[in-house]
Amino acid sequence: MSTVEVEIPPASNAVGSNRWYLSAAPIVRALVHLCVPMAAGMVVGAVYNVINAGFIGSLHDSVLLAAITFGTPLLGLVMAVGGVFGVGGGALISRLLGASENDASKAGDIKQVSSFAVWGSVIVGVVLGILGLIFLHPLVSVLGADAMAAGATSAYVAVFLCFVPVLAVAFCLEQLVRAEGAARQSMIGLIASTIANLVFDVLFILVLPWGVAGAALALGLSNLVSVIYYAAWLTRRSEHVSLAPRWFTLRASVLKPVFSVGMSELLQSGFLIVTSLVLNNLAVQYGDGPLAAMGVAVRIAQVPEFLIMGITIGVLPLLAYAFGKGDGPRLWSSVRASAVAVGGIGTFFFVVVFLFRDQLFSIFSSDASLLGVGVTILTAQLVAMIGNGFTGLITSLMQATGRGTAAIVLSMTQGVLFIPVVILANLWFGLTGIIWALTVTEVLVLVVAIVLWLVNQRGITRGLAEGSTERAEEALAMAEG
Repeated sequence: MSTVEVEIPPASNAVGSNRWYLSAAPIVRALVHLCVPMAAGMVVGAVYNVINAGFIGSLHDSVLLAAITFGTPLLGLVMAVGGVFGVGGGALISRLLGASENDASKAGDIKQVSSFAVWGSVIVGVVLGILGLIFLHPLVSVLGADAMAAGATSAYVAVFLCFVPVLAVAFCLEQLVRAEGAARQSMIGLIASTIANLVFDVLFILVLPWGVAGAALALGLSNLVSVIYYAAWLTRRSEHVSLAPRWFTLRASVLKPVFSVGMSELLQSGFLIVTSLVLNNLAVQYGDGPLAAMGVAVRIAQVPEFLIMGITIGVLPLLAYAFGKGDGPRLWSSVRASAVAVGGIGTFFFVVVFLFRDQLFSIFSSDASLLGVGVTILTAQLVAMIGNGFTGLITSLMQATGRGTAAIVLSMTQGVLFIPVVILANLWFGLTGIIWALTVTEVLVLVVAIVLWLVNQRGITRGLAEGSTERAEEALAMAEG
């Protein structure tokens, strides 16, 4: 009796696998698979800010809105701390998972990496929280709060600092879940946290008149919900990740790769925090109204901005895979499709948000003067968002094709340029200059990005040709064998 042998393709190349999306899937389908989870996670983060600002805005007190705006840099700092351990640890875990296909012993290292990432973020979070509470009043001053907003800002920041370990480990755990490819579980945790944030806001702000302290408490407890979910899922379902303290280690083979990746996340976030602090300290001289309007505009613009970032960051593996393979048509098709998506999303939201700007701002405040300056700020933010989107796409292209120097230049240019631009704009044009400083900066950075793209285009093409030649030589060797 004869048998028919059927060749089964490796799982990594099977239709629907992650490898297939990178190597052979239609470009649009690959972008959806890679970018939608990334964008969804960022949008959920933006929803946090909009929910809190919306409930605080319902109290019709611009000082309270300003207090949340002053506290925004702290949230960025905590996310950066979580990113050091989460992004760095998650990247190492993903590499170890891949290496374990050929060397099963590598899977054992994942327990040490995951335990170090989780408990490292908790320890650093505890230290930062305690230091923040000890130096609360100087911290509030550094954040830019004036005498009128100092009390509300102190109340918000004090409660927020109590939850720094929770916020840091929540961000870290979410990255560890992603590292195992569990995108759906990552989204479930974020959605559960957002729903909890909404429920807690109603309780602490509307039912119990706790104001900005209630908003901070709601944010902290909602992140605790996601921590519980992620920890439970990893403990029950993950084959390799362990959260047990007994696996915690300070081995150089764990610390070095985690921090080498994670510290870049911290430095990038550091620039954002510095620019935010400079902006707050300059804007506060014009009163709490413009600062509150700025905080609302930033929160509204974050939703389309994070959608665009989901594309520019999510497409990077697709670009890198195509470049390494020497597949020029796929690389440039991916760049073109991503550029169309960035431009389309940016244009759509610019039109929609601009048309309904008054209705959107009325959700947060009924102050007519706040609405006037808020519309101008929102317009500037939306224009800056589109420029930043194309810059982010070029940055991802540079990173994917190994142009490290160009990528570093682009990552640092915004922070380096913004401070002198906003200071000079304030001196020359006052509040109007501050409002449009970010837009001017993003346009300048985009010009730098285009120049770097043109300069590096020949090298990218040469790299594609080399990759294509290597692939042809490998195919010929296999055929001769």
